Amino acid sequence: MDKLKAFSIFKLIVLLLIAVGIPAYILLWHRDILSGFQSYDDVVLYLRGYQGAGVLVFLLMQILQIVISVLPGEIFQFAAGSLFGFPLGLLLTVIGAMLGTTIVYFLAGFLGRDAVRLIAGEQRMQEYMEKLNSERAYIIVFLLYLIPGIPKDTLCYLAGISDLRFRPFLILSTAARIPGMCGSLLFGSMYMERNYSFMIGLAIVTGIIVLLCVVFRRRILTLADWIYERIR
Repeated sequence: MDKLKAFSIFKLIVLLLIAVGIPAYILLWHRDILSGFQSYDDVVLYLRGYQGAGVLVFLLMQILQIVISVLPGEIFQFAAGSLFGFPLGLLLTVIGAMLGTTIVYFLAGFLGRDAVRLIAGEQRMQEYMEKLNSERAYIIVFLLYLIPGIPKDTLCYLAGISDLRFRPFLILSTAARIPGMCGSLLFGSMYMERNYSFMIGLAIVTGIIVLLCVVFRRRILTLADWIYERIR
């Protein structure tokens, strides 16, 4: 067997482990991991069970939910706001997101386009690759990560096989994630303090922002074009 064929087989094994093996392992033999993370209280109890090591466990969960997308990221951020407070919770969440994004970006480059096509799907890959290889790619990345509801973890894989350079991609994607992270952490922090008035106000503001982003998404992209023309 020549080296090229052996390397292709190795990449296929890595792909199967990520896309099928790890999720199947969790679903078949450790389904309690997922069933135990269905509510905020469950996650808080889980992290508290590790006491001082809860910080490291939270970082690991942040990374895993980006790499394999099995774990619910938002509910962990709610719990982090309650357990660690806003400043430390934000720091841990940002670090975890940056580490997960870094792993996925270089993993995608290692696996190649064929493997990422299997992970992301043909239609989604074509749709986003056109955007990521365009002249306004970096602005589009920022907007896609900023707008709620877009599959950001899949976008990490696609970025790794696009023309996007790693450093600006990491900076822009992280910066765009921060508003959503802040909202989740504040919500968790206020829940722990039983500040329900603030939580209701935050939920209303977040809902309005999400609605505006969805309704005016085309105008947002038009604005991105206008900004790009003036800064390039």
